[in-house]
Amino acid sequence: MNEIGELFRVTREEAGVSITEASKDLDIKEVILENIEDGNIGCFKDIFVLKDYIYNYSKYLGIDSDKVIDDFNEYMFEYTSKIPIKEIEHKIESDMKNEKKEISSPYTKASKKYNKSFYVFLYTAFVLLL
Repeated sequence: MNEIGELFRVTREEAGVSITEASKDLDIKEVILENIEDGNIGCFKDIFVLKDYIYNYSKYLGIDSDKVIDDFNEYMFEYTSKIPIKEIEHKIESDMKNEKKEISSPYTKASKKYNKSFYVFLYTAFVLLL
């Protein structure tokens, strides 16, 4: 993302356009353009909105928008698909510790069976009450 931001900054400065002017022309806040140029993607809550900003900004600067979006998508794939091995191993170990010996479902759970003496007691109590 830093490469994309640097490309935007250099292109904008070579064209003699200030960040304020670009902000007014694109109707995007200066802070957003500054964050894009600095590569601060953590400031954006919605990646799709960020992608839209990048597309419009690259189009404004006369840069190939499709190539920039492809570079951004590649960066995001690299950024989001890296899960540390240690984290995966820790998750597996914690799952194994918490694993139950017997797997059961509330829908397939065996019903509780009473022994014969319980039914004899119940029958006797019913007869005595009558």
